[in-house]
Amino acid sequence: MRKSRFTEERMIGIIKAAEAGEPVAELCRKHGISNVTFYKWRSKYGGMEVSEAQRLRRLEEENARLKRLVADQALDIQMLKDVLQKKLTTPAVRCEAARNLMHRYGISERRACQLAQVNRKTFRQPARPDRDSPLRQRLRELAEQRRRFGSPRLHALLRREGWHINHKRVERVYREEGLSLRLRKRRKRPSHLRIVPPSPTGPNESWAMDFVSDTLNNGRRIRMLTLVDTWSRECQWIEVDHSLSGHRVVRVLEQLRLMQQKPVRIQVDNGPEFTSKALDEWAHSHQVKLEFIRPGKPVENAYIESFNGRLREECLNQHSFRNLAEARSLIEEWRQDYNLSRPHSALDYMTPAEYREKNQPQPTQSVNL
Repeated sequence: MRKSRFTEERMIGIIKAAEAGEPVAELCRKHGISNVTFYKWRSKYGGMEVSEAQRLRRLEEENARLKRLVADQALDIQMLKDVLQKKLTTPAVRCEAARNLMHRYGISERRACQLAQVNRKTFRQPARPDRDSPLRQRLRELAEQRRRFGSPRLHALLRREGWHINHKRVERVYREEGLSLRLRKRRKRPSHLRIVPPSPTGPNESWAMDFVSDTLNNGRRIRMLTLVDTWSRECQWIEVDHSLSGHRVVRVLEQLRLMQQKPVRIQVDNGPEFTSKALDEWAHSHQVKLEFIRPGKPVENAYIESFNGRLREECLNQHSFRNLAEARSLIEEWRQDYNLSRPHSALDYMTPAEYREKNQPQPTQSVNL
């Protein structure tokens, strides 16, 4: 807007002259204004003194400035809502947000940096090459293969492949790539006294056994008998079928016995397959002790419950079985991977097979004198 050549003091002076009796037409001709302009001035400044006009001008300027500030602030809020969809946690994210603001709204670099809260020197600094690029790619590949593995187990797999990196770097890249798993909240149980059973000291000393259920694509139910050595956490067998009776459990245990795998004791729950006469007769004839947990206390058989959770999370929930043969093949493939490749946190991230080979008790040799 073009600035007027008449100040408030001069306008009020012309109005005062007209009030003193000087004709309006003469005043307009003398000062080079129209009659319409004179009457506009009189409607606005009539009866005012020069000091009052100056104060009115200052108020109008302040009001215009406040309006501009409010408009700018509203625009800033709108830009932040539209563009900044995630938290500004790192300088790289802040710089990217500032670039988006400049590109979308056409604002200056200074204003964009102020909104994104980033230093202009940091904004202008060229990005450094990502030294974690090979690690990111390999971590994504492993996470795709092992979808239910968290950062600690993926770090163990990387160390096994020869990566000399610590767990903090893997955890940072793991979070940056958005690979974190959504974990269910564990239900808080009331504290109670528990009798801690004696820990096994060698292989085939204590086994745990239980059942797991699932369904095929056609809705037909399948059951799995799982057996785990509680010393090495090695899965000895997973029997899969539509129905598993007590005689079937005995057949599996007899097959393992013929393969030189017979436990000293087996920890089971109170299911009808485990309390059957067939299993009781087999255990008595082969000096195997059956240890039954208290009814309604699955925590007392924690080893097999933990294994069943891993089986369901990493195998059953990841596959859809078309028939019984496919279920047996995929579950057996997972069992071999569990024993030979999967790192176990309770075994210092060794596999059950590695732990058994490393800690296998050596037979004592007699020395003849």
